[in-house]
Amino acid sequence: MTEEFTHVDEDGDAQMVDVGEKAESERRAVARGAIRLTDGTLAAIEADDVEKGDVLTTARIGAIQAVKHTWETIPMCHQIPITNVETEFSVGDDRVELTVAVETVGKTGCEMEALEGVTTGLNVVWDMVKANEKDDDGQYPGTAIEGVEVVEKSVERP
Repeated sequence: MTEEFTHVDEDGDAQMVDVGEKAESERRAVARGAIRLTDGTLAAIEADDVEKGDVLTTARIGAIQAVKHTWETIPMCHQIPITNVETEFSVGDDRVELTVAVETVGKTGCEMEALEGVTTGLNVVWDMVKANEKDDDGQYPGTAIEGVEVVEKSVERP
């Protein structure tokens, strides 16, 4: 079986996939990931006592902005009409978990948008709390973004 790569033309050059002939359909993708943080930082987030401000609200805005601008940062990614974005944060024993659900009606999926939302949202958390996480040597031992993955994808064809 020969596999065709849709992002590469017959000369091996990168190209955007032509979705012009595809029918529009309702699409949904959900991604999630987490950032490991120290107990003190997690407590500060929950108490809304982080010097830079409301961590989770700021990260939510960043995640939504990233979803809306994915086509500008991922080569060959189509600009799609986003119909809904849902973000959910969960503060656990050693981490903040973020789940981003994206919906669209279009000719291509929204997995990249969901992944961009998660990674940017978690990067915003890190940026907001990095002063809390830094050790005496200016390092971030144990702080890590991890487990970023697409956990759901659906297509409802007409």
